[in-house]
Amino acid sequence: MAADATERDVAVIGGGWAGMAAGVTLAAAGIPVTVFEAARTLGGRARRVALAGATVDNGQHLLLGAYRATLALIDQVHAPGNVDRMFARIPLCLLGPGAFRLRAAPLPAPLHLLAGLLAARGCTLPERLAVVRAFVRWRVARWTCPRAQSVAGLVQDQPAAMVAKLWTPLCLAALNTPPGAASGQVFLNVLRDALAAERPASDLIIPVADLSGLFPDPAARYVAERGGRIQLGATVRGLQVGDDAIAVQVAGAEQRFRHVVVAAAPWQAALLLRGVPAAAGACAQIAAYGYQPITTVYLRYDSSVALPARMLQLDGGPGQWLFDHSAAGAGHALLAIVISAEGPHRSLAQADLARAVASQLRANLPGRMPQSAPTWTQVITERRATHAAVPARAHPPAGHLGSGIYLAGDHTDPDYPATLEAAVRSGIRAAGAVQERL
Repeated sequence: MAADATERDVAVIGGGWAGMAAGVTLAAAGIPVTVFEAARTLGGRARRVALAGATVDNGQHLLLGAYRATLALIDQVHAPGNVDRMFARIPLCLLGPGAFRLRAAPLPAPLHLLAGLLAARGCTLPERLAVVRAFVRWRVARWTCPRAQSVAGLVQDQPAAMVAKLWTPLCLAALNTPPGAASGQVFLNVLRDALAAERPASDLIIPVADLSGLFPDPAARYVAERGGRIQLGATVRGLQVGDDAIAVQVAGAEQRFRHVVVAAAPWQAALLLRGVPAAAGACAQIAAYGYQPITTVYLRYDSSVALPARMLQLDGGPGQWLFDHSAAGAGHALLAIVISAEGPHRSLAQADLARAVASQLRANLPGRMPQSAPTWTQVITERRATHAAVPARAHPPAGHLGSGIYLAGDHTDPDYPATLEAAVRSGIRAAGAVQERL
């Protein structure tokens, strides 16, 4: 073992949200860590990218007030008073031209949602009452359903209009998996925590800062200030578990640690862990995952665009949700249009998809969108943005696998789909397991 290695030496492989959550949690406990990140930018599948002079994210992410672990860690790594400038936080508001329109009422939970549903536009009173009855039924059932039930099965008794206007968009946005294949139980978990808890839990939190600047970058400073190290552009090629240390193979050399948290994307984690006997079961479960993409289409216009809200649900296709990232008073507009999961859009060339989305916006927002083409477009597709949140999915839990190896990642959360909250919670769990063994 290297002369400077001690039983408190901890490595974290992966500088995404799970890895940085583990790093911050350990650093806060006085445990220096070394974080290895293969890319030059922290954040993993939720990071900043620079394109043609524009700084955008590799995909649009929406946080919820229910993301308690994520919001707490973001607050922890930022200077006091800085966090409020990082978000646009608005009460639950689902708006769209001709689509289901719902605004949470300024009432205590669950009245805020019930009143909002009863006053919703774009649907009939019987349709609204059907949604209310569904919420009451699920609440009585303690937000549980058969493990094998899909979201489509969960809402099969709902009016077709509400399935199209409410349940399908919510399922795609929350689980990134089509309703026919998505887990009803995971969907109920999200509804329980976001819509059936205290009123602020349903708030929509739209990042104003880029995703790397929101958490991973300040998390890296937090770790470094407490004796840790962040190594960017450091691709870990393998792990070798020995009797007294774990050799991390990176940059043609070995660095040795007593504890290693593997917080890479699941397919990368499986490659790193394939030679670790204690991780055989986890690797088998990861090998069974399916994945779903997320496509984000960025459109920039030279003129400003007056939209009724920062986030809008879109009718038709190919776009599903519109986010307005235009800077106040800038005189130009930057819009992000999100398309979750697989679909016909995946067969289009990037330029054709951008044109189709621009045309969709003009049809959805007559009189608000410029008639001219956008001056800059960019299509970013994360092909394996999330694991498919299918019913009865088997997955390894975050924590200690054995032999000083720990696992973290959004795919390990027992309750949630692949969200930032799932990633952060897994990193905290893995860090807690390390502390138990120091």
